[in-house]
Amino acid sequence: MKYLDHLEEWIITFLIGAATLIIFVAVLHRYTAGLPIPGLQDWLLGVNLSWAQELCIYMFVWMAKFGAAYGVRTGIHVGVDVLVTRLPETWRVKCVLLGIFGGVLFTGTIGTLGAAFIWENGMHYAVFSKLGMDVSTVIEGPITPDLEWPTWIVYSAVPLGSYLMCFRFLQVGWTFFRTGELPAHDHGHVDGIEETTVDSTAAIEKYEEHKFEDEHASGGGVK
Repeated sequence: MKYLDHLEEWIITFLIGAATLIIFVAVLHRYTAGLPIPGLQDWLLGVNLSWAQELCIYMFVWMAKFGAAYGVRTGIHVGVDVLVTRLPETWRVKCVLLGIFGGVLFTGTIGTLGAAFIWENGMHYAVFSKLGMDVSTVIEGPITPDLEWPTWIVYSAVPLGSYLMCFRFLQVGWTFFRTGELPAHDHGHVDGIEETTVDSTAAIEKYEEHKFEDEHASGGGVK
């Protein structure tokens, strides 16, 4: 579980880092290929990076799906709980569990429909071919325009991300059922930056204590 608890962070970090690097290289290649430098320009024009944009789009789609699962685990999804928090404790618990169950049902359904789609969209053919089975009656499935990858690989983000999101809903629901706590995220907090708590009363007292000293030091007086 300690590895699974950080799965989304690893996937998102890799995807956003790789996508940023690919976009940088593609933009640099586009502009430097227009420079009339003998030898270098011919070599750059021979390098095909037309696939970069398509790949980055797919990477951001995968990032969004796994980012949604990360949002469930950390409690960063936007929710309106004004009515729920005003309900009696018993009803509040039931409403929260009902909402979590709705998330489980929705993501589980989307994951199942997505799995059925990619199976019929080419995964069926790939698995049967790998196992040496008869594929004469199975549709091979389409491929992507630039990368020429089987589209079922790209669309796998839907069932994988949805099932992971469903699992996170189950985790949150079980934790809430046992402890009554939900994951919460402070949108004003930045990870890696230590916050210093200031006592406002102590700050005012300190100011009142030293403000006359500052006025006398500057040559001023109290009227």
